[in-house]
Amino acid sequence: MAMTAEEAIAYIESYGWSTTRLGLSRTRELLARLGNPQRRLKFIHVAGSNGKGSACAMLDAILQAAGYRVGLYISPYIQVFNERICINGAYIPGDRLAEITERVMAQAEAMEDHPSQFELVTAIGMVYFVEEACDLVVLEVGMGGELDSTNAIDAPEAALIMNIGLEHTEYLGNTLEEIAHTKAGIIKTGCHAVCYDWAPEVTKVIKEVCAERQVPLTLADRSQIQPLHEDLFGQDFIYRDQPHHLSLIGPHQLMNASVVLETVGVLRERGWQISDRAVNEGLSFVSWPARFEVLGRDPLFILDGGHNPQCAAALAASIKALLPGRRILFLLGVLRDKDYDGILDLVQPLGERFFCLTPVSPRAMTGTALADHIRERCGQAEACDSIEEGIHLSLERAEEEDAVVVAFGSLYLAGAVRTAFTGAAKDWLRRRCVRAREALSEAERDLYSRKICERITGLEAYQKAKTVMLYRWVRGEVRLDALAEAAAAAGKVPVYPVCGPDGQMLAVIPGDGADAFKCGAFGIAEPDPEKGQIVPPEDLDLIVCPCTAFDEDLSRLGMGGGYYDRFLPKALKAVRLAAAFEVQHRLSLPGNDRDQGMDLVVTEDKTYTGGK
Repeated sequence: MAMTAEEAIAYIESYGWSTTRLGLSRTRELLARLGNPQRRLKFIHVAGSNGKGSACAMLDAILQAAGYRVGLYISPYIQVFNERICINGAYIPGDRLAEITERVMAQAEAMEDHPSQFELVTAIGMVYFVEEACDLVVLEVGMGGELDSTNAIDAPEAALIMNIGLEHTEYLGNTLEEIAHTKAGIIKTGCHAVCYDWAPEVTKVIKEVCAERQVPLTLADRSQIQPLHEDLFGQDFIYRDQPHHLSLIGPHQLMNASVVLETVGVLRERGWQISDRAVNEGLSFVSWPARFEVLGRDPLFILDGGHNPQCAAALAASIKALLPGRRILFLLGVLRDKDYDGILDLVQPLGERFFCLTPVSPRAMTGTALADHIRERCGQAEACDSIEEGIHLSLERAEEEDAVVVAFGSLYLAGAVRTAFTGAAKDWLRRRCVRAREALSEAERDLYSRKICERITGLEAYQKAKTVMLYRWVRGEVRLDALAEAAAAAGKVPVYPVCGPDGQMLAVIPGDGADAFKCGAFGIAEPDPEKGQIVPPEDLDLIVCPCTAFDEDLSRLGMGGGYYDRFLPKALKAVRLAAAFEVQHRLSLPGNDRDQGMDLVVTEDKTYTGGK
């Protein structure tokens, strides 16, 4: 029986990482058993303590814009395992991961010294990239460089050394020079090296290694970076007299971009066709999760994968530059083997309160222990039992205090927060908006409902409609009784939704009589389909939807059942209209691709259309 993707991942993760037995012998043997797929690929190899993931993402975006088929190999992943192996932005499919893992496993099990988890994944990636005919693979080093399993490749097209700091000192060395020597192990005769020029002692080591191996070296020049403008949507800058827009945020990203731009020059020298248009398009649209990433805008919620003092310094600089004068609440989780005191020294002066979480890792410091530690340092801290609770509490406090939430401290935490955020934020927002509309008096709700019905009947979409789908109100919602009466009086056909137990919704014209409606699954009055007439969704002209919240872009937040979101795509000609009170208006809603936007939103004060 064939292996499933879940079984493949379980097999891979049943083996530890290679930190306790560094070396390339196992990787080389495994790749040789698989026919040395790496020898049929061309690479950009990227090492460093910080910035290598962002550089990989920029190069991937630029090369795709240039028309190449690009493999991307990264670690660790943020949300799902398959992120680690991508081609042109698409994760390796589960069935391909399973099929290749079975082949790799057969060879690994025959080895006397079984490969580690990272070595297995590296081999799987190499096989996949060859079989999918990648033109170029952007390859991120896992740890270090010289003895990392990715270094089983021959000379790459370019070897990038990004920012280097003191990390993994038990494996890589106790000084910047020692760590630089280890990372410079990816520089091989026949390649071209590009270096993030920062610490003089690091640059000195890279220059010596390049001279010894007769490798040309290009240094990114900080003096050539001219920042122009930065906001939460990206930044404009000039490098070597050429203007660019970068969608990633933070001054450190400009240094990363300078290395990438120098790498583009190197690739052009080696025959790769990369236009200026491809460079600008790649930088403008590159996305990289958990790098000062805005997950929510109302309240502002920012996620960063920063997990060491260098990252914390970059995060602090971005907060000061982009959020001057704003109150900051931190949602924080750390690993106990990291320099969390060094992290706190940099961010504690910027934040008023910490909500502490436990990252999903055996190396995690508990949220309770972290909160106790912060309180001892004279900070305000509260431990949260779950990621969802941390999101709820931080959003609630940010709403009350007009503050910004910044979640960071560990990539393990970043993945969990990113996975949970949309659901947890929607949950919190529903409760918040239900409280807001229920704070209206009965008299206010009745008055506003009448105004909303009047506004709807005045719309061209309503006047042209022959079939109008309405809803029967529940407590707190806009009452549409007057609209139903007006529609019937005008000869229109009022239609009502029926929410079935299978998660699907029907549109039904009610029958006659007192028993035409019955109590539905959610306590809402629904027409009895057996006594009424089912209307195909494609026959509807206007659909009036209830909503819990709506935003400037006419996104609609329902109560979570998803019935309308599944039904609306079937109503091909219908105008979509949400009825809501003005207190349900938000600047921005969390959402995903399944959520269905509106054509119009009508409140007691205004008709919103076209995102206004």
